[in-house]
Amino acid sequence: MTVAPEVVNLAERLATFADHWNPRIVGRYNGNELRVAKVLGEFTWHRHADTDELFLVLAGRLSIRFRDAVRTFGPGELVVVPRGTEHQPFAEAECHVLLVDREGEPTTGDAPSHLTREQLDAI
Repeated sequence: MTVAPEVVNLAERLATFADHWNPRIVGRYNGNELRVAKVLGEFTWHRHADTDELFLVLAGRLSIRFRDAVRTFGPGELVVVPRGTEHQPFAEAECHVLLVDREGEPTTGDAPSHLTREQLDAI
């Protein structure tokens, strides 16, 4: 017997917390975690040596600094940061994002900081 998968309402999940730069896991697939986060201010410069990272804006505007450019995008837009690419996300006002990262990937990749979250809560 097959069990129908759960429908995940991202807005409802985001409403369960208020802190910034602390993603929560809302699903898993093919070795990846679907993470939602509220972001505000600057994050740590970092890179993920062995995996790409996807940022999809759900609400607000997100910017990501790269060594040669800045990309700013809004609701319904996404950026895939290729593995090994140094980047620094930031938001001037609160922004809600969906992130796709490899299971267990630390939030700050190769640059541990006070913002590193190695174990994420599932909601």
